[in-house]
Amino acid sequence: MLAAENPVKNPGELLKRFAGARAESDRLFEIVGRDFLYQRPIPDRHRTVFYLGHLEAFEGNLLRETVGGMPSFHPEFDRLFAFGIDPVGTALPSDRPEDWPSLEEIHHYNQRLREQIDARGIADALLLNVAIEHRLMHCETLAYMFHRLPLEQKVRPEVRPLPVSNEPLKSEMVEVSAGPAALGLSSSGAAFGWDNEFEAHTVIVPSFAIDKYKVTNGEYLKFLRAGGYENRDLWKNADWRWRTEQGINHPAFWRQGSDGWLYRGMFDEIPLPVTWPVYVSHAEASAYARWVGKKLPTETQWQRAALGTSAEVRGNADFKSWDPTPVNASPDSRSDCGAVEMIGNGWEWTSTVFAPFTGFRPFPFYPGYSDNFFDGRHYVMKGGSPRTAACMLRPSFRNWFQPHYPYVYAGFRCVSN
Repeated sequence: MLAAENPVKNPGELLKRFAGARAESDRLFEIVGRDFLYQRPIPDRHRTVFYLGHLEAFEGNLLRETVGGMPSFHPEFDRLFAFGIDPVGTALPSDRPEDWPSLEEIHHYNQRLREQIDARGIADALLLNVAIEHRLMHCETLAYMFHRLPLEQKVRPEVRPLPVSNEPLKSEMVEVSAGPAALGLSSSGAAFGWDNEFEAHTVIVPSFAIDKYKVTNGEYLKFLRAGGYENRDLWKNADWRWRTEQGINHPAFWRQGSDGWLYRGMFDEIPLPVTWPVYVSHAEASAYARWVGKKLPTETQWQRAALGTSAEVRGNADFKSWDPTPVNASPDSRSDCGAVEMIGNGWEWTSTVFAPFTGFRPFPFYPGYSDNFFDGRHYVMKGGSPRTAACMLRPSFRNWFQPHYPYVYAGFRCVSN
């Protein structure tokens, strides 16, 4: 077994989680018909076949560059599958399906890499956690990519009926008293975190009010019907240009049917479930907040409102469902202030631009993980979605995306002073 800078205290448990992450990603690829793995469900991203090789290539490149003693047997694939795409603002990829290797070649590469990695007996807790969470992050990314595939291109697994409730839901806010918000992790602790989660610090937050529930499809439908997408005053300049140039006039998960709005679920298209959280881009969430005379919460406000949320009592998360559930379906998952399901059922946009905490130091073996995105063009999201793994539901975890990316499982709630 290789010497490790961060030895694993319980190697069996961590390696079990590593195997579990592999199994989760393997199951995910099974829902796409073999003939459609060369499709590009989202124009800004790679074809699905890239991710089939990327998960293994990332782990091979990571461990090869850190622990040594693991020579490359296919440098071309190591490079081909190394890097993904930061969606939005980049030229759309122009590759063709025939530019990619065959599925047989990729599966052979993956299997040989797994055998090579397993034979090394990796015993570095930091590297194993990075490999585990990177793979599980992509399980979520792939899920919303697969969401865009036509229903007939997917292999439907056994799933529970979608929990749809269209009973009226009272919109209300809860008061959050002034007090401290604890952000980040301490580097002196034993808990794993990504580089952007360090260093731990506390911010005193003035009192405010926050929506008890995430904003629902039904509430957002009122905004749409009131002309929210046509009201120039509700949109920032860049957001309005994006909306008009791309022809955005409704959420990406909605479609206008002959009898009303339809919702694009993973395996079913159904009448719009008005009590589910709406999934929208940051630009759309911001316009809605202005329409109701409120704002999106800052990262510190969100953290303060989430205080008291139990890691054990969480809502729709950790691969429980392929789709959202009603925002009031998990009343036990409430924070101290009474906000419901701040963890799960959809990430929540904040108004905070993604930036480093004081004391930030990039991982030496993965320097670009966060640092490449401290560009003033990405916004922090907090919480978690139905397809977010349990390990990333920790309060310190920070997700981020550009404001004009409409496909992620992200909703929001509003605040007022």
